[in-house]
Amino acid sequence: MVPLINNAGATLRWFIEDVRAQFGDDRTRPGVPLLPSERKNTGGSPARAGDETLRAALAGAAKVHLPDWPDVVTPHVLRHFCASRLYLGGMDLLAVQATLGHAWVATTMNYVHVPATHIEDAWIAGQQRAADRLRGLRR
Repeated sequence: MVPLINNAGATLRWFIEDVRAQFGDDRTRPGVPLLPSERKNTGGSPARAGDETLRAALAGAAKVHLPDWPDVVTPHVLRHFCASRLYLGGMDLLAVQATLGHAWVATTMNYVHVPATHIEDAWIAGQQRAADRLRGLRR
């Protein structure tokens, strides 16, 4: 399961319809790989890109776009980053747990990294909501 946020659905649709189509396989065929390899299966259809291919591509992109972090950006680090952004964006911790496929919420809690001011920010936001409700009662 992959949450499609920030117009990622449109980007994925563009990739499947325009870019993915360049690999010469029928994108509507059941089991067609989303990320095809240059290698072909026995029947001539594109094989799936392997884990190492994806890791190498991520490492190459990190070197180009994040030169200060070339060895830091890994699929695992991206998983932590996405979990943290989902939580900070308002997703419930149990929903983040389900999204990541964790059996234990404690594991998810280790994945979610929040700023040091998170508790204070939550307190201030809660106080603001309470003040807004009280203002509504006075009318």
